[in-house]
Amino acid sequence: MSYSKLALRICLVALVLTGLSGCFSSERATVVTDDQVLSPARPNILLILADDAGWGDFGFQGAADLRTPNLDQLALDGTIFTQAYVSASVCSPSRAGLLTGRYQQRFGHECNLEPLQARAFDSNQISIAEALRDEGYHTAAFGKWHLGEMEHQHPLRNGFDHFYGFLAGGRTYFPDPKVDRAGDPHALLDDYAQTNFEGYLTDELGDKAARYVEQRATDSRPFFAYLAFNAPHTPMEATEEDLALFPNHDRPVYAAMVYAMDRAIGRVIQSLKANGVYENTLIFFLSDNGGAHSNDSSVGPLKGWKGNQFEGGLRVPFLASWPNRLPAGNQHFGMISSLDVYATAIHAAGGTPAPALDGSSLLTLLEKGDSQAPNHEALYWRKDEMSTIRYGDHKLIHLDEFGDVVYASRNNIIDEDTNLATSDKDLHDSLSLALQAWENTLKDPIWVEGERWNEVTRHIYERLMQNDTVLYKDPAQMRNSRK
Repeated sequence: MSYSKLALRICLVALVLTGLSGCFSSERATVVTDDQVLSPARPNILLILADDAGWGDFGFQGAADLRTPNLDQLALDGTIFTQAYVSASVCSPSRAGLLTGRYQQRFGHECNLEPLQARAFDSNQISIAEALRDEGYHTAAFGKWHLGEMEHQHPLRNGFDHFYGFLAGGRTYFPDPKVDRAGDPHALLDDYAQTNFEGYLTDELGDKAARYVEQRATDSRPFFAYLAFNAPHTPMEATEEDLALFPNHDRPVYAAMVYAMDRAIGRVIQSLKANGVYENTLIFFLSDNGGAHSNDSSVGPLKGWKGNQFEGGLRVPFLASWPNRLPAGNQHFGMISSLDVYATAIHAAGGTPAPALDGSSLLTLLEKGDSQAPNHEALYWRKDEMSTIRYGDHKLIHLDEFGDVVYASRNNIIDEDTNLATSDKDLHDSLSLALQAWENTLKDPIWVEGERWNEVTRHIYERLMQNDTVLYKDPAQMRNSRK
């Protein structure tokens, strides 16, 4: 497609968005009735989320130095999506988008969560757990929540029948009396009650999820389990036994943490198989954002990392498996979003019409049989001063009071070293118009991140946009660089 035709098409998208500025969403989920779902029995649904894992950090993504046999087998049993994006480059807003199927900016959950933020994770949103519970599913969440610490933000108040995990954005992997006490948001909860654990938290979460599968497998109601590991997020902690498996490794703690997470996932998969429900379980695996600069993760050939809207911060490993329905050993190369998980789950469950979503069913996409077909013509991002659009094979990143860069895809990788903003003004202007039109449909963020982080983030963007060396990546490094 010529640039002139592409620019015209992008402009038409911008006009449509402008006309829909008073609506919830520019895209709506595919709504499918029970008789359109091919499987005779509604599937169980398992959503597995890693925390700060890099795009290149699993065997099925090409990592040769890490051991992920269970995830690699799961990928062989299903479909790998090679151009999968999350809706935010940091933990909390990404989870808000994942669990609502909507751009989280639509309800003000735009920046990473501040403690005791009463308006986080808007209770007016219908979570994926609420929607599936309405369809007769039993629902459970395990692990990291990070969507608010107040009573109305608790998982049990947002569609989950059971919760075993912690409310905060992170915690230690071993028991710690400093946080393992009632009232601390880092403490482990069994529903509402503070509880203690022994051993290593990643194993604990896998064991609890596996036991839940065993308990629910014989029930007439299907189940939805959300297993949100805090691995491999900092602090970098692993068991001595796992560390011993990676002697002379370039990143031994990270390798051990990822291996432990894979082992925990394997226990859940084995429970599914042992209880005869694996074949009819729809499983998703992805990371909440790109790899962090602080945990030894790898984003492979991508530029950037967690916290910015370059590819390394937004593009994530993503696979889906459902042996009864989806082809095995499959790869899909078109652009998809974490926002699609919600719509896919409702589709698989034969759900009733959902509210306006920004995601679309991946089942519909895969049944087209075109491995290059995108599930979205365009995807959008915004966090405070930074905003981005990817439209087809082109991407624009904007930084307030600094400017824009425009990139193009080469061999399914966005080349973020070659800026086309000046050389193709029509392309730049049309992308900018479409991005502005989308932003006009949003509300202002309810809160923003602290000034120190904003200063660091601006520095990172300015340097990356100019292909310069980033001098510091967090407030501590910024302070040290100025001594």
